[in-house]
Amino acid sequence: MVTEFTPAATETVGKPAVLVVDDEYGPRESIAFTLSSEFAVDTASRANEALHKLRQKAYATVVLDIRMPEMDGIRALEELRKIDADVSVIMLTGYGTLHTAQQAMVGGANQYLRKPPDVNELIEAVRKQTAATKLRRQQTEMNRRTQEMNEALKQEIQKAEPHIWQSRASVELVHDLNNPLTVVIGYATLLAEEARTLAKSGTVDHGKLLEYAAVVERAAEYCRHLSENWRMASRNQVEYTTVDLCAVAREVRQVIFFGNEAIQIEGEASAPVRGSSFELMRIFQNLFKNALEAGATKLVFTVKRNAEQYELSLVDNGSGIPEEAIKKVLKGGFSSKSGGTGLGLSICRHLLGAHGATFELESTPGAGTTVKMVFPAAKL
Repeated sequence: MVTEFTPAATETVGKPAVLVVDDEYGPRESIAFTLSSEFAVDTASRANEALHKLRQKAYATVVLDIRMPEMDGIRALEELRKIDADVSVIMLTGYGTLHTAQQAMVGGANQYLRKPPDVNELIEAVRKQTAATKLRRQQTEMNRRTQEMNEALKQEIQKAEPHIWQSRASVELVHDLNNPLTVVIGYATLLAEEARTLAKSGTVDHGKLLEYAAVVERAAEYCRHLSENWRMASRNQVEYTTVDLCAVAREVRQVIFFGNEAIQIEGEASAPVRGSSFELMRIFQNLFKNALEAGATKLVFTVKRNAEQYELSLVDNGSGIPEEAIKKVLKGGFSSKSGGTGLGLSICRHLLGAHGATFELESTPGAGTTVKMVFPAAKL
């Protein structure tokens, strides 16, 4: 999506900024007054006026009426997303049906409220969506910096051919650290929000805090091992132990992809091989990520035992890869994604080879991709 400006941090000092958009003076000013004790509120009576303000300033939340003259809320939402993809939008509907609200959610709204909204419900909704905007802005900034690092490192590779291996390994490290770092930031924010909620309520139920803390701890440990494996690989010191491929795949789905239900794991309950669990995590992380970024809504990861081998397949229903692009993708350095490094499958092939495993890729544009891997079973 093309944005017309890069929003600054939502609010670094003072109250979070909120924009209320409604053509009716009474409801607009009432909502603004209700929120003014906790938020810095701006108002707009027309969609075009609101869009102009969004081009000039970053807001934490936009409260947008669906029914307005000149440009309705659904159309305004579409234009708003071209300006700021991260800001939370709460739609207000006083006349529409559930279908209208669903239209708004499909169009990029984050929440909808009936008009006139309940005061407490409105304040809680804006608090929640303001926190969500802050998290999205952090993630967007982290992704932007990661892309800049990737670009800088790729340029260094081109300039420093004698040191090509080390430069490439550095790009791979940054590439694979991006997902677990996103997990750390996301769950750290949830952890802080849950702690504040518990502090206000006085409850002693620490279940969610412990759950989020465990995920942060595992993701941080994964980052540490990626860094350590990179250091040891440069000295050919990576140590292999008996590792369960099924357990590693489940761990990647839970920790890196937040338990994404689109990723289905089938077949053998366990598949012990000799290898490095964190290098295997890098393989599955890249394969799952590639499929999801190709638009897949279903990934079936199957593990089968065949004599002294384990046959793994990953079948997705994503956009697929054109035949002429497959060789470029496998070689590395080619990506159809803006800001992509083109290293994902290259990393997988390299690490699979180090584990004595084979790799095959079949893809049909518009129908999806199938990845096949064969590992030698561990001798128990």
